[in-house]
Amino acid sequence: MKTNDTQPTDHEAILSNAEGFTAFSFGGYHIRFKAPYSLERYVDVITWNDGYLIVLAKYSHDTEPEEEYIDFKPILDSLYIDSDSFLKPIKNVRIA
Repeated sequence: MKTNDTQPTDHEAILSNAEGFTAFSFGGYHIRFKAPYSLERYVDVITWNDGYLIVLAKYSHDTEPEEEYIDFKPILDSLYIDSDSFLKPIKNVRIA
């Protein structure tokens, strides 16, 4: 099945940032949390591993993107979302 590049599949989450926040969207949820002050944008997803994300991020203080690490389990747990159930169907994460 071919998908539209702007629409996520049933097993794909979307990572984005805007106005000082990182957003993670999946399954009807749009979770936002404070991003580093100098984050300009996420460039690429390197690894998705059951809730642990490694991305390349562009910061205003550096000319080259650098690796950024995001662990979604504690974020989801602090929101009283069952992290295991939420993260299990996600097979891919892409940058919006």
